[in-house]
Amino acid sequence: MESTENFNNTSNSELFESRLKVQELNHLAYRIRNEISKIIVGQERVLDLLLTALLANGHVLIEGVPGVAKTLIAKLLARSLDTGFSRIQFTPDLMPSDVLGTTVFNSATSGFEFKSGPVFSNMILIDEVNRAPAKTQSALFEVMEERQVTIDGETHAMDHPFLVLATQNPVEHEGTYRLPEAQLDRFLFKIKIDYPTLEQEVGILQNACERGNVVEVDQIQPVVTAAEIMEFQELVHHVLVEPQLLRYIATIVEKTRNHSSLYLGGSPRASLSILKASRAFAALEGRDFVTPEDIQEVLFPVLTHRVILSPEKEMEGVKPEAVIRQIVDSVEVPR
Repeated sequence: MESTENFNNTSNSELFESRLKVQELNHLAYRIRNEISKIIVGQERVLDLLLTALLANGHVLIEGVPGVAKTLIAKLLARSLDTGFSRIQFTPDLMPSDVLGTTVFNSATSGFEFKSGPVFSNMILIDEVNRAPAKTQSALFEVMEERQVTIDGETHAMDHPFLVLATQNPVEHEGTYRLPEAQLDRFLFKIKIDYPTLEQEVGILQNACERGNVVEVDQIQPVVTAAEIMEFQELVHHVLVEPQLLRYIATIVEKTRNHSSLYLGGSPRASLSILKASRAFAALEGRDFVTPEDIQEVLFPVLTHRVILSPEKEMEGVKPEAVIRQIVDSVEVPR
């Protein structure tokens, strides 16, 4: 009886400590939002999804027309984290070695040594990822999935945390290369940034007037270290998910594979991505358990880029979001 009581006391203590850590994470996320809101007006959901991806250790594809602050919001997020940051501008003449690095001959040692490329950092911003040809895009496959790079038979591990933020323009197609499905599937989220509302745009103009000649990123201060990020990423794995919620996720993804409007549905990786993202989102909200609402919040950015419409529906102008909404509405929400 005594050993059972001790076990129960330990479990309750660990659970209480976990809840305290989740509240600490919620407070830290609030501070990051406050820093970035010094420059960015609106886009609260975009920032929440970026923080969710960071906690879930997943990469993000940001899509939007020029001028909606895709690159700026990524740079500001990186600035608020006390980690390494690297920006790579993808162009049609970019080679894989320009991204990953290459082996060079060192005359001083009479041997070859590896010179790392810009991808060796913590947060990588890839501007206009669809500008580079398939050969260069494929160079990202291994590093995004396995957090390592293999050059000349030698494997080089990435530092942690490691997050890729890629941007692309959805309306300009000249000189671009469509991302292959295998690469799209490696992004946890696809986030679409829309035009601001009228009131938000007025706020943007007011901010610009008040800042004067001050450079935007200089106003942002780091509020979290790499060690803290990794600690919170580990915490996310302990967020509770009830069995009925696991079935809820699996049912929705399974229906995408059998829907008449979809040519390609979500894979098991999509299910795992929803699980990871919903845990991270719940932790950001200050909870150590997942609710159906958390799952619904992350479903669309996880699934939109992983499903392909049937040719008929694509010709009709149907959007993937509309089909996913039909599927979600057809599945009973567990309570």
